[in-house]
Amino acid sequence: MKKNIFKFLAKFNKLILPSLTKRNIDVSKASKAQLILLAWRAFVTKRSL
Repeated sequence: MKKNIFKFLAKFNKLILPSLTKRNIDVSKASKAQLILLAWRAFVTKRSL
């Protein structure tokens, strides 16, 4: 059940949240908000797999 929640969140993230890789954002120059967004997406993706 927990995995299903993270799969739903991963799909939600893909639809709603902006993709930072398409914008070629450099991680070393990213703002705090962009780093938080990147970490959240990585966490959800890892848990959904």
